[in-house]
Amino acid sequence: MMVSTPTKYFLTAGSSEGYMPLNAFDGALLSAGVGDTNLVRMSSILPPNCKEIEPVKLPKGALIPLAYASIVSHMQGEKVSAGVAVAIPEDPNEAGLIMEYSAKGHKEEIESIVRKMAEEGFKMRNRKLKEIKSIAIEHTVEKNGACFAALVLWY
Repeated sequence: MMVSTPTKYFLTAGSSEGYMPLNAFDGALLSAGVGDTNLVRMSSILPPNCKEIEPVKLPKGALIPLAYASIVSHMQGEKVSAGVAVAIPEDPNEAGLIMEYSAKGHKEEIESIVRKMAEEGFKMRNRKLKEIKSIAIEHTVEKNGACFAALVLWY
């Protein structure tokens, strides 16, 4: 079976409250625009020559490859956050690197950590870094809250 390599990507994030933790997670997926798809979690490599696009409306039921971070909490008043970052190489023929991170705390802190993770991962690969792109989201829990951040690969 031949599988084509995606050529585009976009960053997205969402958060939600829910009746139960899984409902909160589902709501965060819907908020991020990926809730009616089948998520295929991948490891963290951005294909060479991949171009960033604006988020697209994904076909319902489609198999969607993505790298993501998520967190769910039922602790009232707790602030939770999720973020992803992608290290883009100077050489477009090299692969990029995606990092994901979620934790209790403010989105600025989580985004700073995930960006540093992407930078460190690129150093380990001895690649020249062009730039890092990232997205993060936070949520203050009322009953059951969730955050979700992802890099979605697309064709």
